Formats: sequence, structure tokens, C-alpha cells
Amino acid sequence: MTIISPSVLAADFSKLGEEVNKVHKAGAQYIHLDVMDGIFVPNISFGPSVIASLRKVSDIFFDVHLMITHPERYIKDYVDAGADLITIHYESTFDVKGTVALIKSYGKKAAVSIKPATSPEVIFPLLRELDMVLVMTVEPGFGGQKMMPDMLKKVRAIREYAKENGIDVDIQVDGGITPDNVASAFEAGANVIVAGSAVFKAENPEKVISDMIATGNSI
Repeated sequence: MTIISPSVLAADFSKLGEEVNKVHKAGAQYIHLDVMDGIFVPNISFGPSVIASLRKVSDIFFDVHLMITHPERYIKDYVDAGADLITIHYESTFDVKGTVALIKSYGKKAAVSIKPATSPEVIFPLLRELDMVLVMTVEPGFGGQKMMPDMLKKVRAIREYAKENGIDVDIQVDGGITPDNVASAFEAGANVIVAGSAVFKAENPEKVISDMIATGNSI
């Protein structure tokens, strides 16, 4: 299934609830919520209180991406805030498998992300436990970067491994995805697309989202 998950980093934070509902109405199935602590990545965004506030005004699927150190300490906070899926970084904790199990113990979907320098092979032993893998196509921490095309090799490797081993898993890409390059992400095997500026800054978000979905469904 092709899923578009606009990142709120590109939204107008002065009216965040309206912005989220705007893209939901435009056809987005998920909303991507980037949580950054200024330690794991060199930027700070928001925490569970903002997500909890958004949950009061929107019922869209909350795709929460934790770019924080030792995320296991805060999983319950994000569950309580309204997360539907929680992504942790492979590089952010000494106990990836245990943290994934903790997320799933709360009845939530679990995903693991890898940064550009991390090999896709580290994901293979975890794949059966995951609902999704997130391959970063930029260095995490800031919106508005250009996609690193070489990262799509990782998407292809993970998708091929999943197919060979009969594993049904979503693969998400995040970073610099636009209508001009989204086809290459789908062709590599991704089916969940994070797009920030391409959606939130668009004059017609509905067309951008529908075009991306149509591209994914045609590949």
C-alpha cells in the first residue's frame, strides 16, 4: 500500500493543528512527527506535549520518529501522547530489539531507522519483528535537504531481503522527497513516503499527494 506521511517540520507551527488537518483532508494517510533532542541530532523540535495537543484535534495516524538518545526511556510518554507508530534509530540505543518489543507491548506499531552511514544489513535480523523500516535519505536533523540518491540502494537491499524471506514490511524513506524524484524511491521498493516541503509548501497539497500515490500505485 502506498502511504504519504507529510512531515510537520515544514508546517506553519503557529497553526499546527490546522496544518495537520489540511494535509489529512488533502489525502495524507499518516502525519510524520519528527522528535529531535539536540543530542542525537543537532536540532531540537518538540516533545510529547505537542503531539498530545495535536491528538486532541486530529485523528490521523501519528507516525512518530524519535531522533533521540536512549528512546527506551520515553516510549510510554509517546504512547500516551497518541502515537500510532513509533520509529527509533538503530544508532540511538544499545537495546534495539528490547525497545522494539517495548513499543509493541503497548499495542503500537514499531519501526527502526538507519542513518546514511549505517549498513542496511543491520536491519535484517530484526526485520520479522518490525512493522516498518525507515531509510534516511538525508542526514537526520533538518528539513529541506536534497535527497541522497545512493541511499536508495539500501531500500532495494532491504526490500529484496524481505521478499526472499517472505517478510511483509513497510519501507519508508525520509529526506528530500519531491514529486520529481519520488518514482525512484518507489522503484527501489519504498512504499511509505515522508514529504515535508513538497506537501506543506505546495499551492495544491491535494494534487501533490494524489500524484505521489498514483505514481506509487503504478510501479
